[in-house]
Amino acid sequence: MAQIAIGILALQGAFAEHKASLHRLDLNRQLNVILVRNPSELSLCDALIIPGGESTTIALLARLAGLLEPLKEFSKTKPVWGTCAGAILLSESVVGAKKGGQELLGGISIKIARNGWGSQVESFEASLELNGLRDSTRPFQAFFIRAPVVLELSSSSDNLPITIVARIPLGLLPPSLVEENMSEDDPRTIVALRQGRHLLTTFHPELTEDDRFHEYFVRNCVLSV
Repeated sequence: MAQIAIGILALQGAFAEHKASLHRLDLNRQLNVILVRNPSELSLCDALIIPGGESTTIALLARLAGLLEPLKEFSKTKPVWGTCAGAILLSESVVGAKKGGQELLGGISIKIARNGWGSQVESFEASLELNGLRDSTRPFQAFFIRAPVVLELSSSSDNLPITIVARIPLGLLPPSLVEENMSEDDPRTIVALRQGRHLLTTFHPELTEDDRFHEYFVRNCVLSV
């Protein structure tokens, strides 16, 4: 059985935690985990995880490493999962970027708000409602740290359909974040989604020992055709 090479962009952020999560998986399939810091390492990968961190810094470091354009090309044909800052980089457009703008890789047709839930001190935990993960009736305890917020899903017929993988119930949001007349199916309650072979999570699955999102990415995005 051929080995699968999954890269983790290792310029900044929680790449070591993602590596540990992948190593814990038991999929009857050998995974080769590669920490990616240059284009030659990226070229060895069948899929890529872009970790949380600081999206502007990750984009700047990627450009300095000669990785920005290779990453854009990679995301056009191969599976990519972005968590938190990585989710921002995979988005089609971003609100609240730093002065000078935010370079994006694109790949997922959504609009996202940077630091949408607020500053570091407004970070929080929440139990998520899941769709399509193993043991979906068991909630996933998620960590939101300066998390981005999904604002809009593109309605263009040219785009692949979007599957909502996880939402955060309104009743579990900090009261300061719930707006009047906000419904349970508001796009801002979406915290994990899949489009084609790309996965996006606005929280940090790698900070738990619950590896169901890593398993979902490998099974449904990397190994699926």
